[in-house]
Amino acid sequence: MGAFRVQIEIGDLQATTFETVDTLVDTGTTFTMIPRSTLARLGISPDRRRTFALADGREREFDMAHAAVRLDGVTSSTIVIFGEESVAPLLGAYTLASLGLAVDPSGQRLVEMVGHL
Repeated sequence: MGAFRVQIEIGDLQATTFETVDTLVDTGTTFTMIPRSTLARLGISPDRRRTFALADGREREFDMAHAAVRLDGVTSSTIVIFGEESVAPLLGAYTLASLGLAVDPSGQRLVEMVGHL
């Protein structure tokens, strides 16, 4: 399965100001990672830190916060990780679920979740 890209809009908590971000979709990603500078422009500040285990076995702490997300006219609340500028933004499963979407890896597209609770 290959990763693919989707444009989303990330916004402030009041969902009044948004910025378009080209994200990489990968089914192994739980949380959405957005560059720190983008989140700062939107006035989003970290409200917690969490330690994550990386694929290579190392552990790393990341700042996190709540943000608004919008895709195809649907807006929801999500948790974002403050990413480094050199790392491609990632669209995570938590954000997709909040929008009622799932990944179709063979078609490399997002699809509506049917019958989820």
